[in-house]
Amino acid sequence: MPQTPLLDRIASPADLRGLSPGELRQLADELRAETIDAVSVTGGHLGAGLGVVELTVALHHLFDTPRDTLIWDVGHQAYPHKILTGRRDRIRTLRQGGGLSGFTKRSESAYDPFGAAHTSTSISAALGFAVARDLKGEDGHVVAVIGDGAMSAGMAYEAINNAGALGKRLIVILNDNDMSIAPPVGALSAHLAKLLSGKAYLSLRDHGRQLTRRFGKRLDRGITRAVEHARGYLTGGTLFDQLGFYYVGPVDGHNLDHLLPVLRNVRDAGQGPILVHVVTQKGKGYAPAEATADKYHAVVRFDVATGAQDKPVSAVPAYTKIFAQALVAEAARDPAIVAITAAMPSGTGLDLFAKAHPERFFDVAIAEQHGVTFAAGLACQGLKPFCAIYSTFLQRAFDQIVHDVALQNLPVRFAIDRAGLVGADGATHAGAFDTAYLGCLPNFVLMAPADEAELVHMVATARAHDTGPIAFRYPRGDGTGVALPAEGVPLAIGRGRVLREGTRIALLSYGTRLAECLEAAERLERLGVSTTVADARFAKPLDRPLLARLALHHEALITVEEGSVGGFGSFVLHALADMDLLSHGLKVKTLCLPDLFQDHDTQARMYAQAGLDAGSIADTALRLCRPVLAAGRSASAGAAALRLVQEPAR
Repeated sequence: MPQTPLLDRIASPADLRGLSPGELRQLADELRAETIDAVSVTGGHLGAGLGVVELTVALHHLFDTPRDTLIWDVGHQAYPHKILTGRRDRIRTLRQGGGLSGFTKRSESAYDPFGAAHTSTSISAALGFAVARDLKGEDGHVVAVIGDGAMSAGMAYEAINNAGALGKRLIVILNDNDMSIAPPVGALSAHLAKLLSGKAYLSLRDHGRQLTRRFGKRLDRGITRAVEHARGYLTGGTLFDQLGFYYVGPVDGHNLDHLLPVLRNVRDAGQGPILVHVVTQKGKGYAPAEATADKYHAVVRFDVATGAQDKPVSAVPAYTKIFAQALVAEAARDPAIVAITAAMPSGTGLDLFAKAHPERFFDVAIAEQHGVTFAAGLACQGLKPFCAIYSTFLQRAFDQIVHDVALQNLPVRFAIDRAGLVGADGATHAGAFDTAYLGCLPNFVLMAPADEAELVHMVATARAHDTGPIAFRYPRGDGTGVALPAEGVPLAIGRGRVLREGTRIALLSYGTRLAECLEAAERLERLGVSTTVADARFAKPLDRPLLARLALHHEALITVEEGSVGGFGSFVLHALADMDLLSHGLKVKTLCLPDLFQDHDTQARMYAQAGLDAGSIADTALRLCRPVLAAGRSASAGAAALRLVQEPAR
């Protein structure tokens, strides 16, 4: 009879702890196959998870999770972890509406002690857990797993420095998937790592200190330095040693015979902090992933046998590509333009810029704070820096935006990608807040294109704007299919446009919800509700003459934006009050993203849930003018009108 797969016997990590090394190797193979199969159905982040399969098995085998705390940085690599921690039956709901998150999430499982998605937070959080453990008089291990890419962010070193100074018992696993170890060197490294992580060696410094206490601190420090010098001679001194961590490694992260004894020694050492350098291969064990440059970092549904991804073919280019092409064209005309990204050259489209103008392209790694201030320095010298950063990641550099850019009124250009809702990546990656957090800053100009043609013009507007910082936001996904201009033309700062004239309801859109506003106006027109549709283009400065015109000549004004409370709608209300236009019977409604973190789903469903689709916009408008409609209609007729307005346009 065929043997039952080991993975079928794993209901929780406790079931791993009695397995032999041979069984753990078999389990790792099955876990890798299960991960590949699951992601082929849902899409998601594949390569990083495949690289940590053996490490995941080893950690849950050796540590008493969830009593022992295991924190994954970012969460891209956590799918195998989810499968082993009681979520295998739901793993094919990954990133789907109502399903598992693509990242670790506290509300999802006790095995996810800390939510992740933004990089380089794990060591800081783990140190918090370790300090809390000691203050509460509890026991247990705290382990953080962080990738080598995440180590390019300054926050990771801030945490390491603090942890080294505090000396708390803490284990950090550095998952290095950007280097390799030749087999003979790997064997020697594993042998040394096993020796140097053993109790005898780890206690050498402590024994030396105890022996020399009676002889004074100077001799104590001398012996400690001698021990560290000897270890450094064998293994190479590291920055981690200098920051107070005990460094062990590198260790082959795919060889359980090397990995298990080292992690067991570290677990049993009883001291810390310790950093274990584990070398892995992104995409390990799946040939199509191993053969690609990005190791299948993020994929859509794919065929397991061939690796072919089910990418829909669109005749309409994405906003990201339109931005990149427009910037490349502007840079060909203006040698002062430089482009900056934070470890996202392909995600922001700047890989196209790098090919066209390599000497003017800068990838600063996962260092948004540095990237913004770097851009400020470039601007001081008369260059024209474009910082292309996702909205959700730009949040990480807010202090630098305030003090290094806005306060000095420097002409740094911010191209804010993934503005609005992002679908399967959910709340952690939603670009909800940039209008609110940039709009409160003096000197800033804020723009949002309604379509891809407007985006081309806004790139040109940003290039031409030399009197202070300027930002433009655009969403994830494809454009609307409008014809693109041959060349971008700078827009008049602070001037909107009217696309449809009406008399009763005014819809004022900021950004790419304009298409939904136009459709809503068509629905309202079928009910005899004459509707004006205007495109604000700018949230700051607002087009006050246009705003006054809309307020004075309509019964109701509705603002529409794909941003949070406190953004464009708030700016409009403030301006209306300042112009004393709220005291003449004008009805005003601001439509924006709800004041909550929306769970992952498709973008279309998320916008419908937020009340920002055409039917919801029309419904809001109809409710505002319902008292007027009621004067000549019965209640049943009004209800019928509400139903009609929500029907799709024919």
